[in-house]
Amino acid sequence: METLVIVIHVLACIFLIGAVMLQSGHEGMGVIFGGGSSTMFGSTGAGGLLVKITAGLATVFLITSLTYNIITGNKVTDQDSIMLQGEGTVQPIIPAEQQKPGVKFKDTGDDAKSE
Repeated sequence: METLVIVIHVLACIFLIGAVMLQSGHEGMGVIFGGGSSTMFGSTGAGGLLVKITAGLATVFLITSLTYNIITGNKVTDQDSIMLQGEGTVQPIIPAEQQKPGVKFKDTGDDAKSE
């Protein structure tokens, strides 16, 4: 089921990109006065057809996105997380030759202060 939803989603994405790229933008002031009416789709251009196709593909995109999210969403299971298993904190094992020596201070007892 997940594979089918993904395939439909990817195809909708590709065709949606194509539908948006096919739409023509408005080109200057000539469009306001009815210029550019010699198009293949008529005086209004391909607006009506491409707008409907784009809206349909956008709807398919939205539905497949939500469907995939629902299918693969968080699922409650009875299994514990592997991160919660174990005996608590684990200390790394460092070989003796890689361990840094601790800092040692001189004994500054009361004798040092009296002198």
